[in-house]
Order: sequence, then structure tokens, then C-alpha cells
Amino acid sequence: MTDGELAKRISRELLPHVRQPAQYIGGEVNQLVHPGDWQRADIRVAVAFPDTYTIGMSHLGCQILYWQANHTPGICAERTYAPWIDAEAVMRRRGIPLFTWDTRQPVRAADILAISLQYELCFTTMLNMLDLAGIPLRAADRTDDDPLVIVGGPQADNPEPVAEFVDLVVIGDGEPALAAILRAVRTYKRDGVGRRAMIPMLAREFPWIYAPNLYDLAYHSDGTIAKMTPRLDGLPERIERCHVDDLNATPFPRRPLVPWVEPVHDRISIEIMRGCPQLCRFCHAGYTKRPLKLRTVEHILEIADEAQRATGIAEIGLLSLSTADYPHLPELAARLNEHFAPRMVNLSFPSLRIDRMLRHIPAMGTSVRKGGITIAVEAARDDLRRAIRKKVTDGNLMDGVRAVYEAGWQRIKLYFMVGFPGERPEDIDGIWELAVAVSELRRSIGLPPASVTASVGWLVPKPFTPLQWMAQPRKEYFLEARARLMRLKHSRRSAVRVQTHRVETSILEGVLARGDRRLGAAIHEAWRRGARFDAWSETFRDEIWQQAFAATGVDPGFYAHRQRRPDERLPWGHIGARLGPAFLYRAYDDVLVTIGEATTPAGSP
Repeated sequence: MTDGELAKRISRELLPHVRQPAQYIGGEVNQLVHPGDWQRADIRVAVAFPDTYTIGMSHLGCQILYWQANHTPGICAERTYAPWIDAEAVMRRRGIPLFTWDTRQPVRAADILAISLQYELCFTTMLNMLDLAGIPLRAADRTDDDPLVIVGGPQADNPEPVAEFVDLVVIGDGEPALAAILRAVRTYKRDGVGRRAMIPMLAREFPWIYAPNLYDLAYHSDGTIAKMTPRLDGLPERIERCHVDDLNATPFPRRPLVPWVEPVHDRISIEIMRGCPQLCRFCHAGYTKRPLKLRTVEHILEIADEAQRATGIAEIGLLSLSTADYPHLPELAARLNEHFAPRMVNLSFPSLRIDRMLRHIPAMGTSVRKGGITIAVEAARDDLRRAIRKKVTDGNLMDGVRAVYEAGWQRIKLYFMVGFPGERPEDIDGIWELAVAVSELRRSIGLPPASVTASVGWLVPKPFTPLQWMAQPRKEYFLEARARLMRLKHSRRSAVRVQTHRVETSILEGVLARGDRRLGAAIHEAWRRGARFDAWSETFRDEIWQQAFAATGVDPGFYAHRQRRPDERLPWGHIGARLGPAFLYRAYDDVLVTIGEATTPAGSP
């Protein structure tokens, strides 16, 4: 099938039969690739996001890699996303392969398929994309005619559950890694090296590249990992982490793509800081995105001005793990407001901590939309927050909320998590009580109670955090916590709403987050039985996963609900981190001591 034939078939046989066909047409404002670029390129890259177009177009990381690759001489990068279930059905029925959005090339024709793994529940969707592209699912079955399947992103920090499906894993920051990989692959290809032979060459050349299928694992009789052994000489036993040296010097899209349909975040996103100084003890990103890197105020203003003029988008989001900790935030907010208020452009600050908000709200008041504001409280009681290193007290929370109301905000969303070590029934009750108190506080300035939503998620212990050793609470615990909250909600009239995540998806995340490569069989089986888009409530089916675990002999409780020994070799133990196991275990012990649970057991790292 020629390129032109594929494009015609997509237009004639796919687009008339799907919901929101505009999400599949490409050609967006500021698209960087033009007809013929793919054919002329030395290296062709398909930048893949294993979720829908509306999610993927909101992902800043993919826009950065797309921009960077297409500003590299000799490289053409096109985008691809996961077709929704209606489009998948049409594509399978009519034999249309997964294509790139920019100029409708078959994804299998790429030299590199670069997949961003942002969360555990995208694993089966990734397999679905590989299958739709005609790429063998297992790396061992691929040939030189198939792309190099390279994954990166937060979930790549523990790639073991999908080890058999990927060729290479990038650990750490993507911008310097992509630049180095493109240079190397271009040289290899020029020298006549086949794609399969490139895998060990890349793994030897770059300390932050991991080729999982070039390593063998041995297990103890209790199912824990005994050792990992490289199959070839020259492969590292420990994979290091790639770091950006200067955030100002990294590539960044000055003319972002403007989607045809409304994405989940319809804004210009600018990363102002990478990393977080807070080290909340449940936060994977806080422990892995170190050391802290900042963009200067001048650089942010320059990006914002150029991006807004190129897109016309009326909101600018200042992104980081904790925007409140950006040291120049008052100056930045004031200068952005001065520059963009005449253009009727709003600023959004999605990661502000309430204890730092107090000093910034007056400066931001004229530029931030006043509809609603989100506060990550995490736990309802001061002592539990202290244990998880969440530096918010009830006192500064209430002071901050009052300032929010006085500045004109009308709605509050409070984020909580349930499942922390040492959690008590009164901690669950406190979620409702605190949400009611926040709502009623608006009366203190002579206004009716505020509309408050308490959004409750279920704790998923993550690798590279102090909680990586803990047992995730079982489904019954979370269900009882939800029932307790609903009983409180129904016991009195209030302007407070309670939203909870689906328990089964959080348990599945707990399985996949800390799993090893033996989970690959279950992931494949779940996909074969129809699992995809597992993060979507309308498509997630827990029974498929339970059937897949049973069919492959995998005990999900071994991964989710088992307390790890302090001396146990963890599936991600060969992947480097700035803060090692000894530091993390001391922090875990501090959590337990703070809540009176335990002291450090013998054998800790």
C-alpha cells in the first residue's frame, strides 16, 4: 500500500464511520511535518502516546519530543495516538494499519517508535497500538523490518511488567536522551547496521538505556528476585538516570500544536521547574526528578509570548510538581499578568500548595480565572500529613482558603488519598469533616457556603519512594472507607460533594506499579481478552484482568498486598536513583515512627 493509498483509505473508509473524526485528520495549526518530509528523512520517528488524541495532545512531553526531533537535521517525527474503540473496530475490519497523524504514514515504516509511558493503565493500550501497526508484540519476534520500540516516561522507571514487549527503555529526562539516540541511530543506519543489532550497541553506549531482553532473571523459591544477569559482555548491571543540565537550554515548543477537538487541558503549558524540593513520601516524581532545575523568568516570558501569538489560546498553565516552590513566582505572576491581561489571557497554577498561596494570591488575583481552585491536602489530620511529609496544617489551610474566598474564588476541590500506613477511622471521618469546614468557612466573609468537592483516591505505593516496601490495603479496606464517607455525606445536608476513584483500578495500578516481568503474560492475556483504555471508566473491565491473572497463574496479591522485606531485591533495583534504598528506608521508618507503628526492623538497607 503506497502512502497516498493509505491516506485515501483513512479518509474514505475510516473517518465517515467514527465519532469525532476531526481527532484523526492531522494537519493542525503549527504542524511541523509536510508531505515528502517522511520520505526524505534519514531517520523516521513515530512519537506515540498510548491513549486518545484528546489526552495525548494535552501531554507536554510528547509535544517537546515532536518539536525537538523535527528541529534536528535529517529527522522526521510524526505523531500517533490510540484509536478509540469505534475506530479500532473499523481499522481491524477494513485492514487499515495504525498510521501517523501528520501525513498518514504506516507506523511500522518508522525507524523508531518512541512511546511515552505515563501511567500503568496504558500497558494494554500500548500492546493494542503495536498490534494495529503490524509490529510483533514481543521484542524477540521482531526483525530488522520493524521499528526500534523505545519507551520512556515516568512508568518506564519500572519497565519490568512490559519488558518482553519493548526493545529499549530510556531512564530519566527525554530531551538529552532523544538527541543522543537520534545521533547514534543515524550513524548506525548510515554504516549499514540493522535495527536489531542496534539494540546492544545503544545499551552499551549510553548508561541510561536499558535493553531488558538482554538480561536474565533468577528467582528465589518464595518468588522474590534472586539476581539479574546480563547476557552479553559490556552491558551494565546498573542503569543510570539521564538528566537535563540546564532547563533553559532544553528544546521547547515555541509554536505548540493546536488540536482540532477540545483536549482535556486546553491551554499553553510551560514547564517552569523540573523536580520538587518537598519529597512527599508517596510521590514518585518528587524522588526521581532530581536535582531541581529552573527556567528563568525571562525565558518563560519569551516562550509564553511566542506560543500565545502562535496559537491564540487564552490560558497559560505554569507547570511543575510544585509551582509554589518556584522561587521567583511572585515576579513571574506579576510580569505575566502585566503582559497578558490586556490580551484577556488567563494564568493557571495547577500545583500550588496552600501554605505558599497566601503570599501569592493578591498578585495573581487579576489574572487567574475565579471559577474553582484545587488544593492537594492528601490527609485530613495534621499528624498523618506530617508523617507523609505533606507540609500543610489545618491552620494554614483555613487561612489560605479564606484568602481564596476573599480573592473571589467560588469553588474548591480538595484532593485526598486513603490507605496510608497507620491510617485510623478518624482519618477517614476527617476527610468529610474538613471538607465541610472548608465549605462553611465562606460564611465568615458574609457569603453562602462554598461548593466543595472532596476527591478521594486510593493509595498506590510507587517505586523509588519510601512507601515502595508497604503492602497496599486490600479492596475491602478501600470499599469500607468509601462506605464510611458516604454514610457521613448522607447524615447531613451540605454543599460538599464526595467523589471517589474506582477501587479496582487502583488495585490494578498497585499490581502493575511494583510488578516484575512475570506480569507480562497476564498483560498480554488481558489485552487478548479485550482490555484496552483501562484508565477509562467506560472501557475498564476488572473481570478481564481477574480472568487473565487466573489463566496465567499470576497472583496479583503478591505484587499489590505483600509487605516487602527491607533486604528484598526489588524489580527496579537495577535502575539508579539519586536517593538510594538506605535513604528511602529511613524515610519509610520515619513514617512508621511518626504514627507510632514501628521502628526500623533488622536487615534494613
